[in-house]
Amino acid sequence: MSVVAFIAYLSLEKKYSLNTIKAYENDLNEFILFCKDTSEVINIDEVSYVMIRNWIVALVAAKIVNRTINRKIASLKAYYKFLLKTEAISVTPLAKHKALKTAKKIEIPFSEAEMNEILVAIPFSEDFEGIRDKLIIELLYATGIRRIELVNLKVVNVDLRQKTIKVLGKRNKERIVPLVASLVLLFQEYLDARSSVVSAGAKEFVFLLKSGGKIYETLVYRVINHYFGLVSSKVKKSPHILRHTFATHLLNKGADLNSVKELLGHASLASTQVYTHNSIAELKKVHLQSHPRNKN
Repeated sequence: MSVVAFIAYLSLEKKYSLNTIKAYENDLNEFILFCKDTSEVINIDEVSYVMIRNWIVALVAAKIVNRTINRKIASLKAYYKFLLKTEAISVTPLAKHKALKTAKKIEIPFSEAEMNEILVAIPFSEDFEGIRDKLIIELLYATGIRRIELVNLKVVNVDLRQKTIKVLGKRNKERIVPLVASLVLLFQEYLDARSSVVSAGAKEFVFLLKSGGKIYETLVYRVINHYFGLVSSKVKKSPHILRHTFATHLLNKGADLNSVKELLGHASLASTQVYTHNSIAELKKVHLQSHPRNKN
């Protein structure tokens, strides 16, 4: 059973994104090359856990962080699970594998003060790019959508009358996300400015370059990093931190976890719960400030 069949399975049945599929493919090809170089193993049936363990040791020696190693092994696990499903093998060599320990990844959201400074105090230029950049920031913060979802947002899926957008998320799952009133006004301003740059090749997409082409993920990252660099000293300033900020601020204001889950497009509550540690910190702060038994 070839890697090609597995990749086709990820694309056609699992509906994974191209970036995710490429990551799986790279990990598997890297492991196959390692097996050929170190053990001259070509057939998947001949792979043992010892070989996998040797790969892990080699990755550690190359100073690859545990989180990345775990992701690579997760790719192998998915591959062997596929082989079991298709009855190409009867036993997976990773049956008893335990992931390497990793430090908890703490992502610090932007504060409400930082968001207010960006959206109120920072002067955006009044040309097409300035209006677009402000809309990118406001849309990410007000909806919590992913960077790739913003890049692929289509004009037909923006309904300013109903104050909603239809977002195509992971595994091609669609969800409706509401827009706040201020965002609707900014959206209309942007669409008016967009009409002067739109080209035939990218006219279906909302966010464009000033040349008329479709924007790309790296540009969105640069926009966020640039503007937040003006007001924040946080090390990480990215579109994902804005998604994190959206969820944290909603939870801090009393939104229930299930509602936030639906807005984010998560498949399970477990994915959403990673955002709750900041909300718990806020609750502790309110509790300590308000409870009569807490004496300074």
